[in-house]
Amino acid sequence: MGEYRISELVARSGFPASTLRFYEQAGLLPAARTPAGYRSYGDDALERLRFIATAKGLGLALEDIRELLGVWEHGVCAHVRTQLRPLVANRISEAGQRIAELSAFVDMLTQVHDDLGAPAPDGACGPGCGCVSAEPAQPVSIELGPRPPQASSKTDPGLSAPVAPVVIACTLTGDEQRVRQDEWAHMLTSSLELEHTPDGVRARFPLDAQVAGELARLASAEQGCCAFLRFNLSFTPTTLVMTVTAPPEAQPILADLFGVPA
Repeated sequence: MGEYRISELVARSGFPASTLRFYEQAGLLPAARTPAGYRSYGDDALERLRFIATAKGLGLALEDIRELLGVWEHGVCAHVRTQLRPLVANRISEAGQRIAELSAFVDMLTQVHDDLGAPAPDGACGPGCGCVSAEPAQPVSIELGPRPPQASSKTDPGLSAPVAPVVIACTLTGDEQRVRQDEWAHMLTSSLELEHTPDGVRARFPLDAQVAGELARLASAEQGCCAFLRFNLSFTPTTLVMTVTAPPEAQPILADLFGVPA
């Protein structure tokens, strides 16, 4: 049976050392320690990492992956399938809900677009012109990704075990992080305003279906590698607002993604 130091596992797996340490903290990748205190991994670590990567590709939460690994370790595929299938069904349901919300958004945008194509009235904007809704604007909000638990090491009075702290780390490789940062930088070129808030950032965009779809795609992708971030898209007939919130210790990650000082 092989035994690998973290640098050797990095070379064999392609995962950066920061991700391996993150997985250890999250309870996904156990590591032994040498007498000198260095991390040591067995041959099963490579297969475990492949399984984790597959589960993450399905958009599963770290808690779900941790439970799946407990079944996977017994080596019975049928048992893994039994537990994995309902999780995938839940992801299908969540994706369908997001599609429905964005579809309703596209329908609203299409109506506004059609209204703006009609002949403009003389004089200033007013009800019926297409620029201003006949009814008071009611913001519509879409949550992209679940609210992450608050980081805490205290014991919940209603539980028998301590509440696990949220691990603040991005699981993308260095190259993947740079690609994602470039995607956000390109996305923000179309923003009207980007501002720092006490617990995150807020960006305002002109109302556009393509922009909304791309924001939803990027926000969903971030949930796969930075589950501690929370995204909200809200819109009126004229404006699309993206709000991102995160724990205080995650502010440097927001600064890297959005270029706003932490």
